[in-house]
Amino acid sequence: MSKSWLAVDWGTTNFRAWLMHDADVVSVINAPCGLLQVENGQFETALQTHIALWIAEYGALPLLMAGMVGSQQGWVNVPYCEGCIDAQQLAQGAHALHTRWGSQGWILPGVAGHSAVGLPEVMRGEEIQLVGLMALAPAENHHAILPGTHSKHATVAHQAIHDFSTFMTGELYQLLMAHSLLGRDLPPQQPDSRAFALGVQHSGLAAPLSQLLFSVRTLRLRGDVPLSGVGDYLSGLLIGQELRQCPSTPHWIIGSDALNARYQQAASQLGLVTEALSGERCFIAGMNQIRLYLQGIE
Repeated sequence: MSKSWLAVDWGTTNFRAWLMHDADVVSVINAPCGLLQVENGQFETALQTHIALWIAEYGALPLLMAGMVGSQQGWVNVPYCEGCIDAQQLAQGAHALHTRWGSQGWILPGVAGHSAVGLPEVMRGEEIQLVGLMALAPAENHHAILPGTHSKHATVAHQAIHDFSTFMTGELYQLLMAHSLLGRDLPPQQPDSRAFALGVQHSGLAAPLSQLLFSVRTLRLRGDVPLSGVGDYLSGLLIGQELRQCPSTPHWIIGSDALNARYQQAASQLGLVTEALSGERCFIAGMNQIRLYLQGIE
């Protein structure tokens, strides 16, 4: 494989691509053009449009794609890898293709498994970040939290992904703020660390989440949480509930700077020891590890 190559993270709502030289980032493209914005399944055309300047300057570079682009709604439905999965198995499960402009491409599989309580689980994209974590912080085992729309908690051991669980924290927040009584008639939301900390505190009360959620309404009515801080109170409540499921061992938090800071604040309040890593940095490191295995498959 060429020393220059492209890494692509193509999800439901966003497209991101990195022009790489070996393990170093040369340039980045970000576009709000996820799977939902691609018309009539024209993924190849959309990709060519996004990276047209790179094609013109560098020619037909090899490209690795991960995320929902490999799902049933994506370019190609790439079967999940199942069980304890490492970087080599992800490379072996990749779907190879050739683009009309001459690039050799691969769409990487996601991972299917079971949570600690035995329920079926899947992920597409986060597995790349976990491979990156193993490359950036080699150790016998790790516990990792990957916050987002569907937050993942994963255990990796001996350079392989073991069990993982999904928490719909981000999506619940979006739905409740946009489509429920809790988010109705609010002014623009402002950062409010006190409201967030109160939400984290209340997440530990001995009541089901469906009951705790109504406190978003009542504390607002009583003036205990300002109207501009309702979002942060709800965020603290949901993130606190999620993190209370974690074992007391140290955890990595892998995400955007904003989400990492929010999760670390909640974790610290709950007595959890955490260290943060950039989700983008982990994704790039993971794609590079898989690229090295693909060189032996070509």
